[in-house]
Amino acid sequence: MVELLIENPLLLLFVVAALGYAIGRIRVGNTGLGIAAVLFAGLGIGALSPDLKLPEIIYQFGLVLFVYTIGLSSGPSFLAAFRNKGKGWRDNFLVAGLISLAGLLALVAQSLFQLKPTMAVGVFAGSLTNTPALAAVLERLKNSNLSLPKSALDQLLAEPVVGYSVSYPMGVIGTLLAIFFMQRFWKIDYAKEAQAHPELEATNQTLLNRTIRITQPEIFGKQLQELLTLHGWDVIFGRIRHNEQTTLAEGHSQVVLGDLISVVGTEPQLGRVVQTLGEISEVGLEQDRSELDYRRVFVSNPNLIGHSLKELDLAQRYGTLVTRVRRGDHEFLPHDNTQLQLGDRVRVVSHPSRISSISAFFGDSYQHLAEINIFTFSLGIVLGLLVGLIPLPLPGGITLKLGIAGGPLVVALILGVVERSGRLVWNLPYNANLTLRQIGLVLFLAGVGTRAGHPFITTITQGSGLYLFLAGILITCITVLLGLWIGYKLFKVPMGILIGMVAGMQTQPAVLSFCLEQSKNDLPNVGYATVYPVAIFSKILLAQILIYILM
Repeated sequence: MVELLIENPLLLLFVVAALGYAIGRIRVGNTGLGIAAVLFAGLGIGALSPDLKLPEIIYQFGLVLFVYTIGLSSGPSFLAAFRNKGKGWRDNFLVAGLISLAGLLALVAQSLFQLKPTMAVGVFAGSLTNTPALAAVLERLKNSNLSLPKSALDQLLAEPVVGYSVSYPMGVIGTLLAIFFMQRFWKIDYAKEAQAHPELEATNQTLLNRTIRITQPEIFGKQLQELLTLHGWDVIFGRIRHNEQTTLAEGHSQVVLGDLISVVGTEPQLGRVVQTLGEISEVGLEQDRSELDYRRVFVSNPNLIGHSLKELDLAQRYGTLVTRVRRGDHEFLPHDNTQLQLGDRVRVVSHPSRISSISAFFGDSYQHLAEINIFTFSLGIVLGLLVGLIPLPLPGGITLKLGIAGGPLVVALILGVVERSGRLVWNLPYNANLTLRQIGLVLFLAGVGTRAGHPFITTITQGSGLYLFLAGILITCITVLLGLWIGYKLFKVPMGILIGMVAGMQTQPAVLSFCLEQSKNDLPNVGYATVYPVAIFSKILLAQILIYILM
């Protein structure tokens, strides 16, 4: 069987992928390794023979796919974080500082436990559970040691993977334990905390639809836009029924006593609207679809990307109103400055005769969303790889390159914000992005896992595995606990957002999933998206600096 796998790399790849996926589905409580288990499956199979390893191009190709798709999806949220009244800067500086501290702890651990420099840097990447940082280390080691014999170079490249593999599990488990105990030590009430920050409530509530009967005489004759501005409501008005006729609710629409109006928003916002306008009606306007109908349609028309809803002017041009946008598993209210993305599902309200034409306008093709523009996708990666080749001079005479891990990430972040250049649409459909990201990660983990399997077993049996394990625990726990204390006690960051920032600092979806289960709302997603790109970029650079210092 071993000989068969050695002679058939493709067979080896899919055996490792299938076994790793099966292992990742095993859960202890609410925690599992997830897709990261592919790495450990690769280590286990690779340990059977030093010749049992996948070609290098496999993990390089996977890494580029992984970081590029992450950058495209993270670009808009990354930019939005820095527009948030300075809090984005504060939060990202905190995370960058903590990652720098982890780098210092890796240096201390290397000296204290007498670890090989390559393994110490692998521990740094593993304790922060960051695959691109590991890839940056491997690329720098390879480019700096091309004169070594192939067997010696393979041994050198396996050492960071060994350190990464030993410290990775505690990078996840240690973070979960730190969050679990600190939230209980501080007696965090996530529901009460969310109520104390009304500016965040739109991120942690389900959207509802209510029909309100206008009964308050003091608002008679006022326009809807005037009321929205005056009270600061974050809601969408959908329909108005006046004199038994139902029309779209627009900004210039006036409220009249006895009228019915449908409103979409979160429960707290709807409560404020009801208190001002009147009372909830037992008759819902959505029940009558003869005058105005509604439908969910897919955004698959690339010509819409990069344009705001205000620019599309759907109400005037098509007599249509967008009342909700669903992106992935998250539903939110559209605003004038909202830009749609390929793969979004929008809820439109219009006259029944216009539903078909508005569906065609948005595209509404699920098949089209399964396709990607190979030209723009490849061109973006080409630009990223070229940027990765540019030498970056740093103080102290250090020259670094972003490489295949950092270059595509930086370019993808920029293209994710730009979205389109003329007719070139850079972003991918949401589902296609997730699929390519997962495939890329599987290819990378399977590749580095099989290539490090035999050295991994050798290291563990020689006894140095214990020191690698202890070093990983120290780096993870000190960094996470200090981050929680500074964020919560000094910066007064809401705990729901803070634990999401910790998950983002660890760039660890398993931690984010745990945080969402603890908070029972979407606030961790806010923190995660705010710091995730900076966390990845910081680790990629710092991992290369550590290699330069130690070697």
